Amino acid sequence: MLTESSLLLWTVIILLVAYFGLVTWIGKKGSAHSKSMNGFATARGKVSPWLVGASFAASYSSANLFIGVPGLAYQHGTSVLWYTLGCFGVSWVGLLIFAKTFWRYGKKFGRVSTVPEWLGRRYNSKTLQVIVSLLILFNVYYIVGQNVGLATIFETVIGIPYFWGIIIGVTITILYIGLGGAFAQMITDGIQGLFMAVASILIFISFFWTIGGGINVFGELTKQLKAVDPNLTTFVGVDGPYNSVLAIMAVQFLLFSFILMPHLLNKILSIETEEELAPFTLSSGIVLFVISTLMVLGGLAARVLFPTLNSADSAIPMYVIESFPSIIAAIMIVGIISAILSSTDSLYLGVTTSIGNDFYKVLAPVFKKNISQAKLDAQSVNVAKGSLVLVGLLSLYISLDRPDSLSILIQFSFSAIISGILAPITLGYFWKKATNYGAIAAVITGASLYVVFTQFNVIANIYLAMFFASLASFVLMGVIGLLTATKEHEELVLKKIS
Repeated sequence: MLTESSLLLWTVIILLVAYFGLVTWIGKKGSAHSKSMNGFATARGKVSPWLVGASFAASYSSANLFIGVPGLAYQHGTSVLWYTLGCFGVSWVGLLIFAKTFWRYGKKFGRVSTVPEWLGRRYNSKTLQVIVSLLILFNVYYIVGQNVGLATIFETVIGIPYFWGIIIGVTITILYIGLGGAFAQMITDGIQGLFMAVASILIFISFFWTIGGGINVFGELTKQLKAVDPNLTTFVGVDGPYNSVLAIMAVQFLLFSFILMPHLLNKILSIETEEELAPFTLSSGIVLFVISTLMVLGGLAARVLFPTLNSADSAIPMYVIESFPSIIAAIMIVGIISAILSSTDSLYLGVTTSIGNDFYKVLAPVFKKNISQAKLDAQSVNVAKGSLVLVGLLSLYISLDRPDSLSILIQFSFSAIISGILAPITLGYFWKKATNYGAIAAVITGASLYVVFTQFNVIANIYLAMFFASLASFVLMGVIGLLTATKEHEELVLKKIS
């Protein structure tokens, strides 16, 4: 804990105060771009595509890659590297495949602001848009995971009690997102992504004095892990979530699909022109490679150096404190905190814009028959900003009961969403017989089956549960599409994509 070193403690506190001051200032600057629903949700064309790409990578990574997955590596060893492989390889390939088509569809549909709206326009279904907006509420559990990661850092490093650590993180994030919307979120996340990349590179460099072995540092790390426990160096884990070839394949399937998460796809909607997609995808790939690979290796090194930690999720904070000079350690700790905030703000923005844009904006005209579009848009923004407080309080309440594994909690939340939206988005690209009836059935079936599989222990492995739930939604949507697609429907789809 940093309380043992006053220099380190005060350096971290000063850096955090300066950092929180900076992001709040950026939030205030972004208020000019957040007066409309589209501006609040996407800030389209207001941020450099290079920075949007770094923001994508930072939002992708979160507490999961900086705290949770290194914690799993600490527990289960090298088999966890299959997850890392999927992050910088499979996910980026998925982004390359989906980005251009998703952007083009978004433009054809009239510059949509959110993923639920994209699906609603694609299938000409307000019902589908509302259902998907409700499904996105599963991201509250994802936010809880970020809260837990941030509170763990504050508790482990600074000595701030877990409860107050959660309150600090929730308050700061709500403040600058409420002020600046997507503009503030992408600017701050872009900066955080670069910060995270530097911290990851420093973790790798430190191996040369913590693990040793010179150019054979990875061989030395493997040797020392084997000395702790031979099971830590197997390609397929003996226990844990990576304990079979089928489970590892399911992990790759999940990570390929992960880029379809609404808080990530919204980054594509913020790109102004098709030419900007190239720097966006290149920037996201480079930053994602660095931050997804090197930090996880720190979890393996921590197992060698500190084999008896009470909490696996404290592996990276402990490694940083013990392996670096005070000033460098303080900078890295702030980098880790920024990693957590980078996803938290994206998730808050994704959930609240969906509440405003896809729930209130769709349903309000049903009860307010003569409301003008300008007034409806203004009210939708106010609803989105107001729901920030409610979502923050809900996530804070759930966070009070600390989960056993931060990574497993986070992956549960996004797997539930992916299980529902994967089939409608994918088939919406490539199949003209994909209908609104099939899409609605797929969303409900995929998400419901995933919850049943995991909560009733029908399929214990969360990755396999997602795979089979998604497979069922594909099959059901295919069958319903074949039964309900008409000539008029196919012509409408072709008109939309031409």
